Amino acid sequence: MLNKNFLRRGCLVIAGILFLIFLIQYNKIEKTELLSTEGRTFEKAVVTEVTSDNLTENGNRVGNQTVSLRLCSGKFKNDEVEAISSSSYLFGATCKKGMKVIALVSESQGEVIASVYSADREFSLYFMIAVFLLAIILIGGKKGAASVLGLGFTIVCVLFLFLPMIYRGVSPIFSAVVVAVITTVVTIYLISGISVKSLTAISGTVTGVVMAVIFAGIFGKVTQITGYNVSDIEELIYLEEKTAIKINELLFAGILIASLGAVMDVGMSIASTLQEIYSRRPDLGMWDLFKSGMNVGKDMMGTMSNTLILAFAGGSLNTLVFIFAYNYSYHQIINMYSIGIELMQGISASMGVILTVPFTSLAGAFFTSGKALKK
Repeated sequence: MLNKNFLRRGCLVIAGILFLIFLIQYNKIEKTELLSTEGRTFEKAVVTEVTSDNLTENGNRVGNQTVSLRLCSGKFKNDEVEAISSSSYLFGATCKKGMKVIALVSESQGEVIASVYSADREFSLYFMIAVFLLAIILIGGKKGAASVLGLGFTIVCVLFLFLPMIYRGVSPIFSAVVVAVITTVVTIYLISGISVKSLTAISGTVTGVVMAVIFAGIFGKVTQITGYNVSDIEELIYLEEKTAIKINELLFAGILIASLGAVMDVGMSIASTLQEIYSRRPDLGMWDLFKSGMNVGKDMMGTMSNTLILAFAGGSLNTLVFIFAYNYSYHQIINMYSIGIELMQGISASMGVILTVPFTSLAGAFFTSGKALKK
């Protein structure tokens, strides 16, 4: 038994190393230059003095601040430079002496020109991420630690496999399916190892996300919505002209990726429940297990579908506020591309969850009851 475990872990380590080598090689891409950044860098800096403030008597900020910065990175590290900080909601920062910022630095005819891009949020962001991961580990124990590893693996796959595949011209939908299968298998293995429960959860999850994309495709055909009807289509078309990215499939690939987490949750929950039921009642047959899985899944359908719809609604809250405030007419609202796309995303992802229930219940009943072995 010890030798088997050692051999299995050794094979997993080798597979992990090979996958890492593949990712490193696959990410060696010569990207098309879409925007010239020559002579311009973003550097860490500290505000040493606010030489001209933009605070008015009524407490509002108008125009720009003029500040002195000490650069903390890059070619001009430790140099003192004068910079402008705008009062824009998206760029600049309300600078105070000693504040850490990110400066946009460029050089022109031997003169350093700088402006404040934003506050330096690096430490704050990593701190909040650390709190989140620590909470998972403290509450979840070993399972929580496995979940963190699975989350890390998923992020790596999205950043270093999914995006490079799309950039290389691979179909975004196919890329999303590949990443969904890989992350599902690894995440569920880390949580439950090699077992009937894992096989059940993987089968249900993969089926569910594929069904979500198929339904999204049908939804798009029926409503005449394509990947070209998104709000930032001009920028995307420019990308399509300059690169091999198939932007018409990005919308549907995004639905698959977005639904994966919820579908995996449903698949794993049903698989785990069926395994627990069978361990206590091994006399139950395939049909009884299937009905038990369906009963559990029915309770999850409403909450998970509600979660997905609310998540997509939250993502389009700005649009909803504009619609409400400007009192758009019904015929305008129901035919807006933005509304149609949000409905497509929410309903398709929910359909993935709904269809995961019978597929996972059937697979769990089949595998758990031992019918697969008898055949």
